[in-house]
Amino acid sequence: MEHLLITHGYLALFALALIQSFIIPIPSEVTFGYAGVLAYEHHLNIVAAILLGTLAELIGSSCAYFLFRWGGRPLVERYGKYVLISTRDLDRAEHWLDGRGEFFIAIGRALPVLRLPVSWIAGIVKMTYAKFLAFSFIGTLVYACVLCGIGYGVGSTWTKVVHDFKLAGYVILAVVVLAALAVLRHRYVELRHERMKAAR
Repeated sequence: MEHLLITHGYLALFALALIQSFIIPIPSEVTFGYAGVLAYEHHLNIVAAILLGTLAELIGSSCAYFLFRWGGRPLVERYGKYVLISTRDLDRAEHWLDGRGEFFIAIGRALPVLRLPVSWIAGIVKMTYAKFLAFSFIGTLVYACVLCGIGYGVGSTWTKVVHDFKLAGYVILAVVVLAALAVLRHRYVELRHERMKAAR
């Protein structure tokens, strides 16, 4: 990715940001962080990099939102039982996101690992697009500013910082996986009780 950014500059930044916010989990911390390094080296303008990257991410996350809004719920309704998700769960998630979900969107879009599936979830539960876009913009802009700022600040020591970011990303991923396993176990027990109650 560093080579693409060096060679193609703003075009590579736009393309990588769009792809990584749509469906392919390219490490966005490298994209934005190295854009900041290139701004430090006067190859890019840091404000332009932040704004262009944010715009590309909004386009990509909007594509993901509409893709899952169109096809996500029917798939979950049909196959969700195999991953312990029921239609009732979707209804509850939709109600929650309509009430307080904007903060979930903003925070999720500002965090590594979680920022990609946030758009999928918002689409599946059919969150209002205007609300999704507004709070996705806030979270994405914060993320882009922080990462580009870090890249600009560390300059030539970027390689060491990237290593530390990757380690932090693995820690976050491990926490997310453990939390997901705990939730799945809880859902299995809950659904089992619901089925037993319905069978009586």
